[in-house]
Amino acid sequence: MSGFAAASLVPPADGRQSQRALAIARGTTRLLAALDFAVVPELALPSGRRADLTALSRNGTLWIVEIKSSVEDFRADRKWSDYRAHADRVLFAVAPDFPTGLLPEDAGLILADAHGAELVREGDAATLPAPTRKVMMLRFARAAAGRMTLLCDPGVRGLTDL
Repeated sequence: MSGFAAASLVPPADGRQSQRALAIARGTTRLLAALDFAVVPELALPSGRRADLTALSRNGTLWIVEIKSSVEDFRADRKWSDYRAHADRVLFAVAPDFPTGLLPEDAGLILADAHGAELVREGDAATLPAPTRKVMMLRFARAAAGRMTLLCDPGVRGLTDL
């Protein structure tokens, strides 16, 4: 079986995410849902990386949100630069006390805590090439549907890259 808990649509806590990062993710997901985005956490990308949150709007726009729980986390991890090839926008979600001047100006910015979030800026938009958009839409759909399948029947076998 994949690494997903039967009673959850998100990966189980594996110790990689701090409580602060989990709180930022929760508030950011609430904001994105309020903006009418469907959200898949920890989506496997074609590059082999995993996006913290991938959001799909009603019109097919894809956003990838990178959660940064601290300055150290931001400085230690530069994988987010690869996300531009897989999304129409790349945004950072951080706690309100994060020094936002460290973040790239062309990226979007979300300030979040466990209860909610605020979209401060959307960041620069790009248009994904049609073949890339198709790949991302299929990954998003398969991950969402596969996770729902596992929720309904934890004994299902064969689902990968969820």
